[in-house]
Amino acid sequence: MIVVMSHNAKKEHIEKVMNRLKKEGFDLHLSQGVSRAIIGIIGDKARLAGLAIEAMPGVEKVVPILQPFKLAGWDFKPEETVVEIVPGVEIGGKQVHVIAGPCAVENEEQIISVAKEVKAAGATLLRGGAFKPRSSPYSFQGLEETGLKLLAQARRETGLPVVTEIMDVRNLPLVAEYADVLQVGARNMQNFFLLKELGQVDKPVILKRGPSATIEEWILAAEYIMSAGNHKVILCERGIRTFETYTRNTLDLSAVPAVKHLTHLPIIVDPSHGTGKWRMVQPMSRAALAAGADGLMVEVHCSPEEALSDGQQSLTPENFREMMRELNSLAQALGREVTGGTL
Repeated sequence: MIVVMSHNAKKEHIEKVMNRLKKEGFDLHLSQGVSRAIIGIIGDKARLAGLAIEAMPGVEKVVPILQPFKLAGWDFKPEETVVEIVPGVEIGGKQVHVIAGPCAVENEEQIISVAKEVKAAGATLLRGGAFKPRSSPYSFQGLEETGLKLLAQARRETGLPVVTEIMDVRNLPLVAEYADVLQVGARNMQNFFLLKELGQVDKPVILKRGPSATIEEWILAAEYIMSAGNHKVILCERGIRTFETYTRNTLDLSAVPAVKHLTHLPIIVDPSHGTGKWRMVQPMSRAALAAGADGLMVEVHCSPEEALSDGQQSLTPENFREMMRELNSLAQALGREVTGGTL
């Protein structure tokens, strides 16, 4: 349920309504819009019926929410969410941010060189895996804390905020100490214990779509994080599993306008995992931007043929620079802008 306050409702009217609802044990979320305030109510709606909230001063109406997700929907927050990563870097709105870097942190020289290359080309965030979930237990599993320290070093040398994956609740304090943005991988999209814990952390979270998840299930996963207190959620489309075997996954770009229609959350696209083929990353990045994505997450490696993870889908720095030039031109045509870099 939501309480829509009238356009001329005073601050004391809003406070009185919220105090009444809190007294009855409801969890509340206040969204202060340009013209009016909306109070989101989470709790037993049967108890709400007898409170006569619509009779209180400043209340315009009480409206039921039909969608299964509450906090992520437009009813609770009628303006688009813009997530601040660090001052000057905000995902959502007019600007398009590109997150780039290797799939996995391998050594100091590799991560520092890639970080400098992507920064010069226009990336505004650095990605790199320190803990690597792999299908095979015999594949490279990441450098763990050593990898996190190398990411922090790359941040110091380039100024790029760091995005890295969190896999386990037990590692959350450690990863949060080093990362600017915590990424939930596709395999953990419905790890509800992890999602609840991320709701207690005051850091942005990138939530990747699971390989077999519906859009509703994906948004409900975001709802777990938000309902626990963290509203800095960025959704990431990275492809879903279909009958097609030519590409690694089927990149569902229809999810971008769908998410924009259903929620106020920003959404980015990962064409590297979405296709699994480096030649397809550039055209699908252009398509994602045209579809309305707020950003991209792209894998870049100075020597993809020697990469310990996902070399086949990684762009070289040269290819990445070319892609960024194309995206800058496309963004201008769409009335948006790709930030950062020296292009």
